[in-house]
Amino acid sequence: MKKTMINNTHIEGYVYEHKLELKTSGANSKHPGTEFINGTLSIATDDDCLNVISVHYTYVTAVTNSGKPNATFNILKAIIDEKIGTVMKHGKENAGKVRIDSAIDLNEWYDSRTPGNPLVSNKRNEGGFVHQVSDLCNPENRSTFETDMIITNVKRVEANEERQTPEKVIVKGYVFNFRNDVLPVDFSVTFPPAMDYFEGLDASEKTPVFTKVRGVQVSQTSIRTVEETGAWGTSVKQVPTSYRDFVITWAQNEPYAWDDESTILASELSEKLAKRELYLADIKKRQDEYQASKGAAVAAPAGSTVPKKSSDYNF
Repeated sequence: MKKTMINNTHIEGYVYEHKLELKTSGANSKHPGTEFINGTLSIATDDDCLNVISVHYTYVTAVTNSGKPNATFNILKAIIDEKIGTVMKHGKENAGKVRIDSAIDLNEWYDSRTPGNPLVSNKRNEGGFVHQVSDLCNPENRSTFETDMIITNVKRVEANEERQTPEKVIVKGYVFNFRNDVLPVDFSVTFPPAMDYFEGLDASEKTPVFTKVRGVQVSQTSIRTVEETGAWGTSVKQVPTSYRDFVITWAQNEPYAWDDESTILASELSEKLAKRELYLADIKKRQDEYQASKGAAVAAPAGSTVPKKSSDYNF
């Protein structure tokens, strides 16, 4: 198997807004009492501040594992303390400019509000170094991704005028995080020759295609006008529509060799998929335990308390 699977994202632009918090790790954590930053930082990658890309940070401490000061922590802390401005609060002209090198990961949970509790897997930029910059790169390079991908399915989808989305091809398959865990993902292709190319690969679960792709991240909200005819007239309302996508714009000329020791063996992928099933089972178990503890707390008599367990699933 390849020692390092490619999985990179690059986000550059104006600090748009944030949902970052400074927290302290609890008594049951590996390093109790450690300050860390958790949350989401949103970056406007275009000069009109319409394409807003979010980066999630799970656990950023003031000191790195090697004992050195963590520059990313310092910048995120400066944003929290408003020493670096945001577009939403301070205006674009006073907002900080940053460059973030992150990676594609998944935010996953089981949706207890939907019958059958289906698994939800949303792509997101996870972690990465943050650098303050004085000048931004060209707009077309401010929200990009590059990743090795095992393609297992390609499907054409018609345009949706109501949601203002174009005709496209959905490319499904697997990418890998920094631990080489397998992540099921789907990307879009909107350039007609590229759509034909991916359809022509005839990729499937039995005959996957392993290759490298590049593309851009799109995350925009538009407003559409909807007219409704009522009993005594027509009403007009404004409906916001969000469009978020990873759009492939390039693929390498020749795919990697499949089922090969220099790239990845089919047996290795099977092992990683089996490991993923164990990971998902653990998510489900912890989420069920968390929901059960909430129910027990509601049912407890007035004045009593239900102790939290270390296994409680805390969102």
